[in-house]
Amino acid sequence: MDSAVQRALNDKLYDKRKVGALELERLIRELVAQNDFPRVEAVLDQLCNDFAYAVHQPHARNGGLIGLAAAAIALGPVLAKYLEVIVPPVLACFTDQDARVRYYACEAMYNIAKVAKGEILKYFNHIFDALCKLGADSELSVKNGAELLDRLIKDIVSESAATYVSVLEQPPAYDEDDKVAPDDSVELPTAFSLKRFIPLLRDRIYALNPFTRTFLVGWITLLDSIPDLELVTYLPDFLGGLLRFLSDSNRDVHVATQGCLDKFLNEIKRIAHIKKGIVESKKSKEGKRKRVDSIDSGSVRPQLEEGDELDSDTAADDDDLDSEDDWVPGQDIQINYKAILEILTATIDSPLEEDSLLESLRWIVEFLDICPEEVLPFTPKILAHLLPAMASGVESIRQAAARVNTSLLDYVVSLSDEADMPPPSRIPGPPPPGDRQDGTTSTRASLSGSREEVRSPTPAQVRAPPRTPTPGFPPTQPQPDLDYAAAVNSLTLLFLNDHEATRVAALTWLIMLHRKAPRKVLAFNDGTFPALLKTLSDPAEAVVTKDLQLLSQISRNSEDDYFTNFMVSLLQLFSTDRKLLETRGNLIIRQLCTSLSAERIYRTLADCIEKEEDVEFASIMVQHLNNNLITAPELADLRKRLRNLETKDGQTFFVTLFRSWCYNAVATFSLCLLAQAYEQAYNLLQIFAELEMTVNILIQIDKLVQLLESPVFTYLRLQLLEPERYPHLYKCLYGLLMLLPQSSAFAALKNRLNSVSSIGYLHISPRPNATTPNVSNFDRPNRLKGREEGIIRWGELLEKFRAVQERARRLQRMGGGRDADDPAGGDLRIAHSSTVDKGPGLEGAGGGPGRAVRGPVPIIKEAPPAKPEPAPKPRSGLGRQFGRLGGAVSGRGKRA
Repeated sequence: MDSAVQRALNDKLYDKRKVGALELERLIRELVAQNDFPRVEAVLDQLCNDFAYAVHQPHARNGGLIGLAAAAIALGPVLAKYLEVIVPPVLACFTDQDARVRYYACEAMYNIAKVAKGEILKYFNHIFDALCKLGADSELSVKNGAELLDRLIKDIVSESAATYVSVLEQPPAYDEDDKVAPDDSVELPTAFSLKRFIPLLRDRIYALNPFTRTFLVGWITLLDSIPDLELVTYLPDFLGGLLRFLSDSNRDVHVATQGCLDKFLNEIKRIAHIKKGIVESKKSKEGKRKRVDSIDSGSVRPQLEEGDELDSDTAADDDDLDSEDDWVPGQDIQINYKAILEILTATIDSPLEEDSLLESLRWIVEFLDICPEEVLPFTPKILAHLLPAMASGVESIRQAAARVNTSLLDYVVSLSDEADMPPPSRIPGPPPPGDRQDGTTSTRASLSGSREEVRSPTPAQVRAPPRTPTPGFPPTQPQPDLDYAAAVNSLTLLFLNDHEATRVAALTWLIMLHRKAPRKVLAFNDGTFPALLKTLSDPAEAVVTKDLQLLSQISRNSEDDYFTNFMVSLLQLFSTDRKLLETRGNLIIRQLCTSLSAERIYRTLADCIEKEEDVEFASIMVQHLNNNLITAPELADLRKRLRNLETKDGQTFFVTLFRSWCYNAVATFSLCLLAQAYEQAYNLLQIFAELEMTVNILIQIDKLVQLLESPVFTYLRLQLLEPERYPHLYKCLYGLLMLLPQSSAFAALKNRLNSVSSIGYLHISPRPNATTPNVSNFDRPNRLKGREEGIIRWGELLEKFRAVQERARRLQRMGGGRDADDPAGGDLRIAHSSTVDKGPGLEGAGGGPGRAVRGPVPIIKEAPPAKPEPAPKPRSGLGRQFGRLGGAVSGRGKRA
């Protein structure tokens, strides 16, 4: 350069530097016109080294910048060759400490880019990185200059980014004299490369400055709007940072980011719709092709000869099939759903970022509609964070989480799992009419995998078309599968969550998963079962109800051993957590009886209680079971079954309960009243006289008297009207009266008995002699004979009751623990076969409702009726009738 130009560029005044730049521009134009490119390179080298890179001379740097801009304007069409010399010094000035240098660098780059146009895209990454930093500059003038440059670069990118190829990459012009023509099939690289830009964007996307975030969102929106770039394929690289932008306190950043995410989601939905339409179109054309093939076959050809219209349609179909498929924009775009879902699931793990959480939940709901098969593998992770969000304190988050939960639950339910599910006839549900009430037969068949269930398909089944997929979800080639183990593990951990809604939702999911694939859930249920048992102590009743529903469902679909282990574990839980037994014991028992067979539950619990060594706990447990047996509406059928002792099943059930009920004297007595075994109940009262009447026993008797006034014992009160058929019923009730102290229960029972005292007096009137025909249809001798020949061995049951009560008395005196005299329980383990006769039928038994209690030994003989007095009072007659009973218990009653 001339010395005058050098002095002008180095001047501290802008106007003089401008004059020098204009002179330099004229000089370079002349050199270009003269093709003196070596001197042009020398001038550019001088501008760079002596001016632009003069770090400690700000005026020289400013002059170098304006000189480089002037040189770029002068070079014009040949600028592309010298951009690698001109651009780096300008980029270096973007980081200068002097704000004026940074501003002039923006101005110089603006002028260079305006001339270079698409060629500047080769340096897009460097310019973008510089603008990203200048957008947050503290100097307003620098910000304004950077904004102007940013607009220009955006315009250039919008016009040329997708297609522009640098002139330096262009092949040499084709000359007709050349023997080898350039290959047009070779794809030349474009000046802008999205693949090279994404790593830079990935680094900058986690910026915190709101101006930088606004800058980034603007560029992402712009690049996404260019159709041929397909930025959406790189969405996983910067989606996580965009979601964080939603939590920015700057409202402009939030609004811009929300709009950008909406555009991406709509684009994904559009691409998925296009691909789904293409798949459906191919299926339709495949169907047409098959139809054409069938028409061309000889079997169908005679039908076409009747008309020509079908032939013309067939020809049109042939033309359609022969034509090539039209290319649809977006059909080749590949969306990495897996990577996107990994980011979304990681985002919902951050409950503090509410806006990010809401957007992630919205995307997951949309993906369940777009590509549910891609969401399925992430179900365990989603559930681990989704269900806690359902208990969020923010209403919008709760609603969004509920929508995701509903959609995901519906999709998992809609999945076909025929390979792992039981056959349709074995699916758990109401037992068929011929099966047992507890449904164990059908369950055992479903879990045993017996060979009878594997059948060869019939010809009709072979020809049957495959089952169509769920209408709401796009068809997929492979059947997606859920990781049941990971899902159950995630749901089990949610039992520890503080919120009731989360725990209920987790149990709801487990119930659905077990109903869908019971064997898959049971395969690893060993670790889940203790957690389910512990959940029974949950303070929320809704959680306990769901937990019981799941436990019942598991037990219903399990073998008998599993059910027994469940009952044993439940008893152990009650034994260690007495508060749970007192507060939730009745609820647990009733819910289980509602979901499972009540008789199966009571039989199993009775067998377990009979082997219980803790006598005190056994008595309390029997008391709870007995109260539910008498009062629970869910056990009405079981009460009817107990009142029918004419069948062998009813008798064995009664004996099973009696043997375990022996731990609680009043419960055993009430069981006999419920089964209408009044003579046995009276025999128990004789043993009551040997017991120590504690306050607890008196309280239980008081409650029993109140229950006698309930609708459950209506039949018993009506039987008081038939003293001839039920003589021991009077003795039982009067025996209770003698045991009770003077209280409200005593008065209530006394009033009840006084209301039928005259009928009781009729019972002691003279019997007709042998010659008098018996007008009653009740055969007394047969009744006693039936008792002697009955299947239930009443005497042994009485001895069992006496032994258990004696053992309890000894343990109470010793202060608890095992009885030293009877370490193994002694004669309390009376074999079940010794109590219930295994002989055939009940012929001649004469037992059951409406009949007296029977048994081989001992037979309690009634005292002969006293002779009637001329005008006896009803109460005095009853007193003579039960004189012996009063004498037997009066002393005990006073002591109590």
